[in-house]
Amino acid sequence: MAASSSLQVSVVAADHEVWSGQAAMVVATTIDGEMGIMPGHIPTLAILDKGEVRVTLADGSKVIATATEGFLSVDRDVVSVVAGDASLVS
Repeated sequence: MAASSSLQVSVVAADHEVWSGQAAMVVATTIDGEMGIMPGHIPTLAILDKGEVRVTLADGSKVIATATEGFLSVDRDVVSVVAGDASLVS
């Protein structure tokens, strides 16, 4: 099965959606350090640490959010970032 050329990304806090859309890459802060996700990434479940979630769009622009602890999951080019609290920086 060929990997798609983009990711479907959702960044949510406990009580609201922060951002969602198509992206080329996601970098998030986990308890094991920064994790980068690109299309075709293996299924993953990681524990978020307090820090940034950086989403790179197809045109190279970035969406940056701060997030508290939570988790990140990746499955079939769908990335879900779920944090206790999160907000957009830019």
